[in-house]
Order: sequence, then C-alpha cells, then structure tokens
Amino acid sequence: MKELELKYGCNPNQKPARVFMQQGELPITVLNGRPGYINLLDAMNSWQLVRELKKATGLPAAASFKHVSPAGAAVAMELSDTLKKIYFVDDLQLSPLASAYAAARGADRMSSYGDWAALSDICDKETALLLKREVSDGVIAPGYTEEALEILKAKRRGTYNVVQMGASYVPAPVEHKDVFGVTFEQGRNEFKIDNDLLNNVVTKNKELPEAAKRDMLISLITLKYTQSNSVCYVKDGKTIGVGAGQQSRIHCTRLAGNKADVWWLRQHPKVMALQFVDGIHRPDRDNTIDNYISDEWEDLLKTDNWKQFLKVKPEPLTREEKKAWLAELSGVTLGSDAFFPFGDNIERAHKSGVQYVAEPGGSIRDDNVIDTCDKYGMTMAFTGMRLFHH
Repeated sequence: MKELELKYGCNPNQKPARVFMQQGELPITVLNGRPGYINLLDAMNSWQLVRELKKATGLPAAASFKHVSPAGAAVAMELSDTLKKIYFVDDLQLSPLASAYAAARGADRMSSYGDWAALSDICDKETALLLKREVSDGVIAPGYTEEALEILKAKRRGTYNVVQMGASYVPAPVEHKDVFGVTFEQGRNEFKIDNDLLNNVVTKNKELPEAAKRDMLISLITLKYTQSNSVCYVKDGKTIGVGAGQQSRIHCTRLAGNKADVWWLRQHPKVMALQFVDGIHRPDRDNTIDNYISDEWEDLLKTDNWKQFLKVKPEPLTREEKKAWLAELSGVTLGSDAFFPFGDNIERAHKSGVQYVAEPGGSIRDDNVIDTCDKYGMTMAFTGMRLFHH
C-alpha cells in the first residue's frame, strides 16, 4: 500500500488528510481500526523509541505515548510486588514484554490515559490482555500472535487501532516537513546512543555502575523522541518522570521531577492501603490517588466526595509524611536533551533522589553545574550531543 487516507488531520477541520510514500510502500499495515493523524505520529515516534531501546539494552521495550511525546518508556525488568500493585497488574501473569508496558504505562498513569502503545517485540497474549483493560487508542508492534490479535480486535467494540510495523523498514536519510506552505529539509537524526557516550565523567565521583549506564541510555533515547525542551528521570530500567515541551529548562526539570515524586508517593503505605469501592473504574482509581497525593487533597476528603471512590475515609497524607517518604527515594538517573545552564536544575533533581546525570555539557556555567553535583556526591557524564526533537 502506497498511501492511507485518514478521517482528518490534527483537528476535524483539517481535510483532506492522508499518509503516503513518495517512493515505495508504506512500512505499516493496519490490522484493525482506523488510526488518525496524531495516532500515526505517535506510532511512528514511539516505534523508533522502543526499537532503539531494544538495540541499546538487548531487552524487550515498551512505550506509552500521548501527543507525540512519551508519557513513559521501559525495558523488561522483574517488577516487585509493590510495583505490580501500583501498576494494577498484580492479578495478571506478565511476560517480559507485558512487564515493560506495565512499567511504561505506570510511569505517569494520568498522562497515559488514552495512550498509544509501542512494543519492540511481537505482541503476546499477556501484553494484549493488559492492553485490553486500559483506556488506549492503539498499539504498534512488529507482529502479533494470533491469540493476541484476536484479543485486541475485540477491544473498544472492535474499533481498537492495531498497527503492524515492517521491522526491516529503513527510512530515507533526508526528512521533509511542510510548515505554512514552506518545506523544511534535514538529515534524519541517526545519532547512535550507546555506552561510548558516557565516558566523559566530569564530576569528582566517577562511579558509574552498569545499571546506571543502562538507565542513562534509557533516558537519552527517551529524550530523543520527546518534544523539547525535555528532561527525563529513570530508575531501574523505566522512566518515572518525563517533562516535555517546556520553554525553560528548570521548569522542565521541575515538571519531570514532580512526576517522579508522584510515582514514588504512590508507593507510600497510606496510598497502598486505600480501600476502593467495588467495581471502581481504573481512571477513577487513578484520579482518586492523584487527588489524595496532591496538595488539593481537601477536595477529596473535606466533603463526602470520597464516598464515591473509597470504602473508608483515609487520614490525609501530610506534607511532613510526604517529605519524609520522598527523602527515601535514591538511585535515580536524570537525562537532559540540552545542557543545564545553572545548578538550580541539579538542586531540584537532588530532591527526587537523583544520583546520576547525563547531559551534553557546553554551558558557560558548566563549572557551577559540576560543583552542584559534587556537593551531593552525584556522578555526571557529558555526552557532547544535544537531542532536541520537534
């Protein structure tokens, strides 16, 4: 197939809309549903991300995309009982690929609502069953088992978007994009992200364990497909906070850090002990947890609103309790798609347990950033390569 007609473009008023190839056949096959313009943008970008994660780590990878940026990404790692519970998969049998998607989806469940999923490997039954019960627009993978495909075809009354990517597809080396009737042209960003990027450790602490290197690669590859400015927090093979599209670097660091904090607060014993009403919908459960953790917790607990979602009214999670719990978060890796211009970014990162930092370097204030890392005993590597994505 050389082209695919779409219902409309980014918005309903943008017609006509299609995707097509100037030469050759489209590398995608729509197995079910009718994906839209933004769906396919998410599909193309998320596929590149999981493909690169698989190449860099050798592990199955998954991503959860919303509006052309990842809400989460992860490689297959054994999930603890706590993580299975906060990801709401403790009742499922998980394959490595399903574990990766559970972690990607669980990084930021509020943002992942209605996501586009990407899988580096053939979608199996376990991953399909996980996708089946989440609110999601579609999935892209290099293939599907027969059982998985039947499960996904039945989702959303038969309209769920299932796209297969040609695993051998190699794109043209030059890209084009039209803006306001003007065509932009550039070489594709084929920059390879691997361990060779991590050799320039500029801090006094030179310790960089293999797990931290893996997490640095995950952060940098995720940033390569995140709308700039972007910052990414990673722990144990999975993103825990992605900040995208901020004009200010510190705002980006705060946004991603706040998401990492929420990921960690979801594991607080008080949150784990919440007693939800029977039959609560998954989005309502996520919203309830988010409200309970946030500074707006009174909206949930000061009135009888909690009775819609909870069997028992919980005690508030106090500011002091949250601060004490966040102080226990450690071993986090931080990646940035461009240099940090000031040490304030490191100060904020420290509050979310960051121990390892990967950024390009090149600021006139690099010395201040390095000094701030040294103050907290962090290990920072300068990659020398900016990763802006638009």
